[in-house]
Amino acid sequence: MNTNSAHFIAQPQPTTFIVNVIHVHPGKQEEAFRVIQDVVHYVAERKEGFLWSNLAKSTDGLTVVNIEAIKGAGNVDEFFSDPVFVEKFRRLDDVSTSEFHTYTVGDLVLPKLRHSESGRV
Repeated sequence: MNTNSAHFIAQPQPTTFIVNVIHVHPGKQEEAFRVIQDVVHYVAERKEGFLWSNLAKSTDGLTVVNIEAIKGAGNVDEFFSDPVFVEKFRRLDDVSTSEFHTYTVGDLVLPKLRHSESGRV
């Protein structure tokens, strides 16, 4: 039984995010997506610092993005010290140029609830 679950809370937490923007070579979006998907699944199965990831393809076919939550900025060095990870990650160079940045949550903005005249949401 899988006991892992994701949940959201209303206050900012000291989560670290990696945002990896992958600028794909013409016609290579699907291949780039498969490469970063392989990288992320590798990390998810082996690295305790990994929390979750969202992988997305742009509708214009030009980019793939990986938004990944990790426990701390030090996890980046941990991931890149793994030679198998590095080999998998470098496969992106064949189909794209990419850049990633590390972010720490500074504010969490949630939608305001709208109440009807009856007081119900």
